[in-house]
Amino acid sequence: MPITDVSLEDGARITHPDLVDLAGCRIGADARVGPFVQIRPGSIVGPRCKVSSHSALGPGVALGEGVFVGHGVVIGEAGAEASGPTSIGRPTSIGRPTRIGAGASLGSRATVLPGVTVGRGAMIGAGAVVAEDVPDFALVVGVPGRVIGDVRDRAAAQDCAPEPA
Repeated sequence: MPITDVSLEDGARITHPDLVDLAGCRIGADARVGPFVQIRPGSIVGPRCKVSSHSALGPGVALGEGVFVGHGVVIGEAGAEASGPTSIGRPTSIGRPTRIGAGASLGSRATVLPGVTVGRGAMIGAGAVVAEDVPDFALVVGVPGRVIGDVRDRAAAQDCAPEPA
């Protein structure tokens, strides 16, 4: 599989370079890209991100710092090519870029449709289909994806939980 016109920043790692399809993208410092990943032109994988196996980022997708992408996740128009000349991180034929905020986490087999923004620190459940913008720190599950809580509330609840007997 090809790797063409890819910018790798310091410490960025492609675990199996023969098993990816990367074109016209930038991989940030200390980011990791697993096998069988496809990243289309104009996309940015931010610093310290992890893109797990069998995932696909369409053209013009931007992952903020520290984003976790689970196995088999699709973000934007997977397999699509950007229309016209592209510049990394610019909108593509969909008119609006697809953005994943810093520290967000996308569970395995989740799908984020083109032009959607997922807020920083948000958690998208496995298999969810996200068709609308997601606020910062939202917890999203289901098809279609719906906000069911705030990840900060869950962390506080776990901190206050009684110790097991």
